[in-house]
Amino acid sequence: MYRNVMKRLLDIVISGAALIVLAPLFIIISLGIVLSAKSAPFFFQNRIGRNGETFKIIKFQTMVPNAEHMGAGVHVEGEEDDRITKIGRVLRRTSIDELPQLMNVLQGSMSLVGPRPPVTYISYDGYGNYPEWAKKRFDVRPGITGWSQVINRNAVTWDEAIRFDNEYVDRLSLAMDCKIIFRTVEQVFKHDGIYNSDT
Repeated sequence: MYRNVMKRLLDIVISGAALIVLAPLFIIISLGIVLSAKSAPFFFQNRIGRNGETFKIIKFQTMVPNAEHMGAGVHVEGEEDDRITKIGRVLRRTSIDELPQLMNVLQGSMSLVGPRPPVTYISYDGYGNYPEWAKKRFDVRPGITGWSQVINRNAVTWDEAIRFDNEYVDRLSLAMDCKIIFRTVEQVFKHDGIYNSDT
């Protein structure tokens, strides 16, 4: 019941309410990005979602335009990466850059809690090239935060993270989601594991 109905209902109610409450903050951040970084406030990228379907994730822009085609590509070595803008460092450090994904949640391509959606070509080149054991993580909607993130942040390899994602799919429940959300609130105040060359 929770997995198939209540989870989606809670996603709609919570993301909708959060977007209304956070609207002034979104406007302030957007203006800050435009004025300080001279770039569009939002960043869109193709990600792999539920059942292997591709969708566009939305985040606040924290890097210079076309950053994924420069330097280390999708890998971000740390705050010293010169592709990250000044305001982007603050947004990344606090995870505020993820908040626009509430729009993905409301639209239905994401959930508040679930495995993080990978880019289409990392760590495997397309959904079809994922090994069968790893495809379980795509049985549910991807999330803004997830079990692997609150356990490891980003400081593990993709295959290690996928094993935690699969564990989440097996244990998915209201209690599990509440636990992850509470740990996420705590995690945003910690800065370790935000950057890692393996992820």
